[in-house]
Amino acid sequence: MDERDGTGALRVATLNLWGRRGAWEGRRRVLAEGFRELEPDLVAFQEAIVGNGYDQVIDILGAGYHLAHQTDRELGRGGDIEDGQGISIASRWPLGEVWEPDLNVTPRTEDFACGAIIAEVLVPEPVGALLFVNHLPNWQLTHEYERELQTAIVGRAVEGIMEGREGPRHAVLAGDLDATPEAASVRFWRGLQSLGGMSVCYRDAWSSTHPGEPGHTFTAENPLVTAENWDWELELGRRIDHIFVRCSDHGPTLDIRACERIFDEPVGGVWASDHFGFYADLSAQTSSGRPVR
Repeated sequence: MDERDGTGALRVATLNLWGRRGAWEGRRRVLAEGFRELEPDLVAFQEAIVGNGYDQVIDILGAGYHLAHQTDRELGRGGDIEDGQGISIASRWPLGEVWEPDLNVTPRTEDFACGAIIAEVLVPEPVGALLFVNHLPNWQLTHEYERELQTAIVGRAVEGIMEGREGPRHAVLAGDLDATPEAASVRFWRGLQSLGGMSVCYRDAWSSTHPGEPGHTFTAENPLVTAENWDWELELGRRIDHIFVRCSDHGPTLDIRACERIFDEPVGGVWASDHFGFYADLSAQTSSGRPVR
């Protein structure tokens, strides 16, 4: 049993693993040790390798998690993409139903394993069951149109699940959204604009706890971003990885107590990934709306 069980507290993390590119054995050690110290309850992984008898999530976290893997994963194309790259969810607690909306919305999405996993997580009370969403829309700078379509699909799917059945009272969305807070696809999650004839509102964990701070997660400060043959030499730095908590009419249904970047410094000269990630500490609220302490 996790020491946070029954306390109303949970720790959520998200990280793009960058597959097994670069100096993988060194990166693997940094990632395994980092997650062992972090002790997250829920993790959204992007660009994780699963297939041919290998599971990168288990390789990093160990066997103590319940897993949900994207079904339609990348196929190697002779470049730096490995077979089996895709998104995955890891949970300390058992998973209920799992949904995978189809995000192939235009011909431009056909050669990339864009995807979303929506998993029911059986979190102990006082939090109770929640939906954990790992969202990875298209990455190309020129594909915001596709990201808008994909985001509306995921938003509608979550609302349909939340409203159509007894069970989850909360939704937490995390992932590499490949878009900054100013983009339409992210503004949608923040409740600042509608997409596809609908609107939602989620609280941004980073901006809630670090107002005004950029919190870049994909930046040339990380040498893996500008590594040879990686084509991001002119990257200016962006926050494209995010954690969000769904709101009711009056605010987020879980209190966001902390949010920090992870793997944003080298360890012994080794950078864990080409992305920095985030973790967020969340807690349940009492009937008065105050967080459980």
